Amino acid sequence: MTKKDMRRSGCPISFGLDLFGDRWTLLVLRDVLLKKQSTFQEFLEAEEGIASNILADRLKKLEESGIIKKSRDRKDRRQFRYGPTEKGRSLVPVLLEIAAWGATHDKHTDAPKGFAKAFYANRAQVIDDFEL
Repeated sequence: MTKKDMRRSGCPISFGLDLFGDRWTLLVLRDVLLKKQSTFQEFLEAEEGIASNILADRLKKLEESGIIKKSRDRKDRRQFRYGPTEKGRSLVPVLLEIAAWGATHDKHTDAPKGFAKAFYANRAQVIDDFEL
């Protein structure tokens, strides 16, 4: 068993932290799942300013975990596109919950006005709208 395969425990929160518990992974997932971005360049242009080597590492980790898939761009075969798998799409409700919580409690949020209120009023519909 490699160090990569070892887990601290069988706790599901620990499992989630092993995959998402760094500074960048959830932001990359936000861009893939909520902003529908798909290219390395689009991810690099996020306002948080991820370094290209960190981005490459997180994309590889998410791909190896079966959360995103990588494919060649049909129009430009030199480029790759990243998209969610079914396993990845199952994270949409989690990301929306985190976003709504942040929009509620962050005085300086740039979330669309009324997002949190609309989300809490009708979670199922908002989630369905993002999962299309």
